[in-house]
Amino acid sequence: MIKAIISAVGRRFIRKVCLREFQRQQYAPNERPVEYRFLFEQLAELAPPTVLDVGTGTTAVPSLIANCGIPVTAIDNVRDFWPRGMFNRHFHVLDQDITAPTLGQQFDLISCLSVLEHIRDQGRAVDAMFRLLRPGGHLVLTGPFTAHRYCENVYVLPGSDAFGKTIPFICQSYSQVELEKWLARNHGSIVKQEFWQYYQGEFWSCGERVSPPRRVGADARHQITCLLLRKAG
Repeated sequence: MIKAIISAVGRRFIRKVCLREFQRQQYAPNERPVEYRFLFEQLAELAPPTVLDVGTGTTAVPSLIANCGIPVTAIDNVRDFWPRGMFNRHFHVLDQDITAPTLGQQFDLISCLSVLEHIRDQGRAVDAMFRLLRPGGHLVLTGPFTAHRYCENVYVLPGSDAFGKTIPFICQSYSQVELEKWLARNHGSIVKQEFWQYYQGEFWSCGERVSPPRRVGADARHQITCLLLRKAG
């Protein structure tokens, strides 16, 4: 009886949350369609037996991966990164700091979508992800990237979108220099890389938006990259 009451109250609460989210929808396109498409293309082509999703937050990404029949583990730095705490109603998320993970297994594929740019010690995070990969495993990384120049925090740059001013963490834009260091240290290689232009400015969030975003070459102006990296087997 008690379980039935708790379940009914819980379902009612979730219905109210879903209704409120439905009613508050606004048109605000972002980089997720490109990033999600890239990730699921790799899942379709590689069919990894196990996946680790790093920095899940409140998203439904691991739930969608599980719906594909692929066992997935989701982690996020709940206590340190989320000032008010975090609860994901789509999937169970382990409280883990990717710069010092305590997971006791390795994975065939690790996904990290628009997360690394918010981690100050990004090199340590990447090293940890490679350690959590099985030999021959793959790492899917997406986020702000400008091949020729690194930026410590794009949100403080002149001309940055107003939304960045209200976010309580940094947003780095990585370059080819950082990428090559990560690969050299961890015996990794680039399998695929895409470059996307979302803004007229040099860095992510800077200048007028480009809508719809454009997939471009490495030599053209870009602010986002999608990477498939492989750990040596």
